Amino acid sequence: MTDLDERLSEPEFMDEEVQARAYAGADFTEPHERFIEQFKTAFPHADPRHALDLGCGPGDVTRRFARAFPNATVTGVDGAQAMLDAGREANEAQDLGERLHFVYGRLPGAKLPRDTYDTIISNSLLHHLEDPLVMWQCIRDYAEPGARIFVMDLLRPATRQQAQALVETYSGGEPDVLKRDFFHSLLAAYRPGEVRTQLRACGLGDFEVRTVSDRHLIVCGCAPATW
Repeated sequence: MTDLDERLSEPEFMDEEVQARAYAGADFTEPHERFIEQFKTAFPHADPRHALDLGCGPGDVTRRFARAFPNATVTGVDGAQAMLDAGREANEAQDLGERLHFVYGRLPGAKLPRDTYDTIISNSLLHHLEDPLVMWQCIRDYAEPGARIFVMDLLRPATRQQAQALVETYSGGEPDVLKRDFFHSLLAAYRPGEVRTQLRACGLGDFEVRTVSDRHLIVCGCAPATW
């Protein structure tokens, strides 16, 4: 038995201004570019037209996705207004025109511009949710038949010591607030077996779950023609 057999939850929303600005100013190039690369590997022929990013935060992945797929209009939704505000300057600086939209809203129940989407992505939202079925049910609600689903999230390590080592390896030079949050997020993250149980409970048991780094897992699959 390890000391992290059970996850330790953390707040669902990052509403602190200092927290949001630290995230908006941090360099997440490596993991966020990996997100795009892994999506392209999972869906090599993808040409998204209407994409939804759940839990978009300051919008870095949302913007990268829009740049990677020039035919896509991408909507990011987040339940922390401070996060959206922190990313506004970067959003305005991007030459993405009307292809990029951000919506404040908490799941479920956020008011989105479309009823369904052909692509749904999410990066690092799952571990914030005390009830992870909220996200999987939201995906069911907004995915059109055949929609591409791609979720990347943190992977809970075996011990606190391993979690601390990951923090020092990947964010040792970042502000203390980021290191604190990264540590707590690792403790709150789910493991592949737990995610598979969640997926089965929502009728998504055919989705693939796999570990892609020492701290990340991905979930991917296509929505069925009918639920």
